[in-house]
Amino acid sequence: MNVSTMKQEWFSNVRGDILSGMTVALALIPEAIAFSIIAGVDPMVGLYASFCIAVVIAFTGGRPGMISAATGAMALLMINLVKDHGVEYLFAATILTGIIQVIFGLLKVGRFMTFLPQTVMIGFVNSLAILIFTAQLPHFVGANWMMYAMVAGTLAIIYLLPLLTKAVPSPLIAIIVMTTIAILGGLDLKTVGDMGNITRSFPIFHVPMVEFSLETLLIILPYSLPLAIVGLLESLLTATIVDEATETTSDKNKEARGQGIANVVTGFFGGMAGCAMIGQSVINVKSGGRGRLSAFVAGVFLLFLIMVLGDIVKQIPMAALAGVMFMVSFGTFDWQSLRDLKKYPLSDAAVMVLTVVIVVYTHNLALGVIIGIVLSAVVFGWKMAKIKTVSKIEGNVKTYSLSGQLFFGTMTHFIEEFDYINDPKTIHIDFTHSHVWDQSAVTGIAKVIAKYNKLEKKVVVTGLNEESKQIVERIGLHSLSGH
Repeated sequence: MNVSTMKQEWFSNVRGDILSGMTVALALIPEAIAFSIIAGVDPMVGLYASFCIAVVIAFTGGRPGMISAATGAMALLMINLVKDHGVEYLFAATILTGIIQVIFGLLKVGRFMTFLPQTVMIGFVNSLAILIFTAQLPHFVGANWMMYAMVAGTLAIIYLLPLLTKAVPSPLIAIIVMTTIAILGGLDLKTVGDMGNITRSFPIFHVPMVEFSLETLLIILPYSLPLAIVGLLESLLTATIVDEATETTSDKNKEARGQGIANVVTGFFGGMAGCAMIGQSVINVKSGGRGRLSAFVAGVFLLFLIMVLGDIVKQIPMAALAGVMFMVSFGTFDWQSLRDLKKYPLSDAAVMVLTVVIVVYTHNLALGVIIGIVLSAVVFGWKMAKIKTVSKIEGNVKTYSLSGQLFFGTMTHFIEEFDYINDPKTIHIDFTHSHVWDQSAVTGIAKVIAKYNKLEKKVVVTGLNEESKQIVERIGLHSLSGH
């Protein structure tokens, strides 16, 4: 990284990055604790993970302004490992997850993001917005009217303060104001401290206490591989969303490597595996965060809050943080997609809705996205699997002109297009308006020629474009005449 790039990514937006990073840190605490509880580990495991990942990714990531920490999608995959083998195996699995992600980054998996259909992307974003919203609802179980009043007050500050001033992020002011009211008023409200015990201690370097053996590898690999894939999927999708929100570009392969390095470091400092957080990244961007400094400040301020202001942090009312997350949910959801849904082709609309339904039902972001991609591929294949032939006879020669794509999906239909018995002695097959894609297509051509040869008729193949000709010759159908 040259000096001008470093200045741009770190110091071009110092004030905005510091204030947004502080806002993010406050919102990270209850989430990190909640995700620790989901995974079945001590709250400090999630908090240490969020600190380590945010700080490391600030230096190693490929998307400035994006926030990475402990996440719910990752926590859901850890439950059985922790339950069956204990937290030390989780630390080992976190390190292996990071190593796998670094390898994926070196293999340039970022390129595969270009294969993600827009409908799946919208489905992912909308389902995540719904999950962020529904994750706040348990806080309202048995809540009194003060909880609702405080959420309403938080949202009022978040949306009305920017009309007066944008000098400071409104979510940060909302959290400070609501916490002050709750403490001074002695209000009976659920607080961050009620979610888990926060201890004032630094994360220390710690080699996971597991046996270094093939047996251990076989225990953690079935967890590390899905963690690595889900983490990268969520991180690269979030990077794409931040790209669009900030109208800038990012290095997806560097991000994959950076996520891996961050997870390796985290595993050695008593943290759980994490990835980019769309909710926190949206808070960061909406609060004015754009550079690497915002992620660094988020991590450092998170540790400062735990170490120095632990007693005050414990008194932050969950209502204030729920209000901030509701804002994130509303801001994340693509409302335009609902208005445009009826304009989409039916297949695209179905893929988007199904992606949302699967993610919301299973709470598994990766599963929804993967099924969405597969369905999109099937729909695309179905649309592509059409081939037409137009035939004409001139003297003793019959010409079949093909249009469409010749591949495994159209091969059988292609073979059935010819009138073998009644055709004259010479047949021309014109590929000018077609393209040969794979071995199945070449096999189809060979079968047609073989059928005509059996009837002692001559086949001349013409019009193959350069790429089609190379496939045909590489697979070994050199007997085609006329190409």
